[in-house]
Amino acid sequence: MAMPGLPPPKPIPLKDRSTLVFVERAQLDVLDGAFVAINADGTRTHIPVGGLAGLMLEPGARISHAAVALAARCGTLITWVGEAGVRLYSAGQPGGARSDKLLWQASIALNPDARLRVVRRMYQIRFREEAPSRRSIEQLRGIEGARVRETYALLARQHGVSWKRRNYDPSEWDASDVPNRCLSSATACLHGLAEAAVLAAGYAPAIGFLHTGKPLSFVYDIADLWKLDTVVPEAFRIAGQHAKGKVPMSPERAVRLACRDAFRRTGLLTKIVPQIEEVLSAGELPKPEPPPEALGPAFADPEPEGDDGHRG
Repeated sequence: MAMPGLPPPKPIPLKDRSTLVFVERAQLDVLDGAFVAINADGTRTHIPVGGLAGLMLEPGARISHAAVALAARCGTLITWVGEAGVRLYSAGQPGGARSDKLLWQASIALNPDARLRVVRRMYQIRFREEAPSRRSIEQLRGIEGARVRETYALLARQHGVSWKRRNYDPSEWDASDVPNRCLSSATACLHGLAEAAVLAAGYAPAIGFLHTGKPLSFVYDIADLWKLDTVVPEAFRIAGQHAKGKVPMSPERAVRLACRDAFRRTGLLTKIVPQIEEVLSAGELPKPEPPPEALGPAFADPEPEGDDGHRG
């Protein structure tokens, strides 16, 4: 969406952006060419939408058509979430902006041997050791689940958290205990960032390898590579501080702030897109060439800026 006298906005690479901004009880609009949040008293807060990986809109947030269009042009994902970041649905680029990458991703997922190689590589990245040999994807999924549960129990003991098991109902948020709510809020932050990365890289969120059958299967695959190093320790740390009365705000908000700092500290935005490419390359399949009878576009598009998946 170009404004008179101003150049059209262009996407910038994800690695050069900030992470996420949460907005609640405000109207998002474009005024005088700027993306702003307007409070009930009329106060305007400028949001540098093009410099963010994503916007998370909580209950009470409203957004205009102009604001959605500007965010889409900048390649910034908009996600509508419920209480404390529990996902409702998202809007933005649907994925697969690069047909060569989408076909490559699908070909790997449809090849059993290539898919297993990708899953084994994800296991190696996640746990920093080779996956057990002669194991199926289902068996590796079970091994990963057991190791994650052990990690949850270990972190709970380290931070003095009473932990039973992972259990929460999105429709009854307050019925969950504080550690589960903290963990849900933390993973919601990471999933939002991972979805923005998958879209920016030009891939489809639904075509996963370890996770399947969900609209965000590949997002969960990529998020799991970083979960135990970033958001999970922060969730248990905040839950432990809350149990000691040392958290001066809601634990969910404290978790979001802690996750933001963890993303910055680990340099996640600079690493996540290259790691998507690394994971898929483990499939050892070449990117498919276009068929010889395929026709190019009638009108050539300008050279894209930003990441491969950005359409600006």
